[in-house]
Amino acid sequence: MIGVPGALQAQEQTESGVAAEDLGIIGSGLEEFGAINVSTASALESAILFVIAFFVLYLLGRLFFVPLVSRAFDRRDLDEHAQAPLLLGTRLAVLFVAIAVAFGFADYGNFLVSMAGIAAAGALAIGLAMQNVIANFVAGVFIYTDKPFRIGDWIEWDDGTYSGVVEDISLRVTRVRTFDNELLTVPNSALTDNVIKNPVDGDRLRLKFDFGIGYDDDIQEATDIIVEEAQNHPEIMDNPGPSVRLTELGDSDVGLQSRIWIANPSRSDFVRVRGEYVTNVKQRFDEAGIDIPYPVRTLEGGLSMQGSRRIGDPAE
Repeated sequence: MIGVPGALQAQEQTESGVAAEDLGIIGSGLEEFGAINVSTASALESAILFVIAFFVLYLLGRLFFVPLVSRAFDRRDLDEHAQAPLLLGTRLAVLFVAIAVAFGFADYGNFLVSMAGIAAAGALAIGLAMQNVIANFVAGVFIYTDKPFRIGDWIEWDDGTYSGVVEDISLRVTRVRTFDNELLTVPNSALTDNVIKNPVDGDRLRLKFDFGIGYDDDIQEATDIIVEEAQNHPEIMDNPGPSVRLTELGDSDVGLQSRIWIANPSRSDFVRVRGEYVTNVKQRFDEAGIDIPYPVRTLEGGLSMQGSRRIGDPAE
């Protein structure tokens, strides 16, 4: 009779593969006070350890790691709108790590290896099917970290084919409002794979405009007018000051390029200031008798002859 419990315990160990001495404190307590066999006590012990490890790691991650990442984003002056998807990814990473470590802590090693193999195969299949989506996601991360532009910036890309003001940046696409009030939804990879022009990223912007005057007009007088009107405009900077360069001796005119600077630029400021400035120069040219010639092409006897006519000259 004395050997029966030992025989039963040995049979139970053979069937379950778990010995009573292999149980931890929780398993031993469950077996002793819960009147359950060793196999059941071992399974319950692993489940309890998994739950405890998961919640401890998850709470530590949410209470300490996620706020640490958020403060790091704040130190980099990352926009709150841009932080949202990155913080979501951080929370998902904390969840994944908590589950993985809890599996190991609960001695679910074989199960974890199997799940890892399945996950790897699934990730490979998903990656092949979603190459463009993943490329745009990675490009979105680079946009958030490198900050080539921000919401509200005016950008140009694709050699100036597209331009507009950035309205929204997500991990997959960027939304840009054109100056014709059209909304462009641009894949992030299209912006990171090409040159992006951000004219308003700095604290000032240089504008250039070419004025054409006739060969009979006084170049110095025209130059003085161009500089004076730049100096008279309240939103054109004095330092650096305006400048004028003779850039071309064309078939019909002499090209004078004006270079001016404006502070705190935006697209609306750029268009308005340039329009006001050019209008003022044109009015001064009219007052000074400086006309802007335009090319004239006439056909005589099948031969093409090119000349120039000043604005206001009578037609022959």
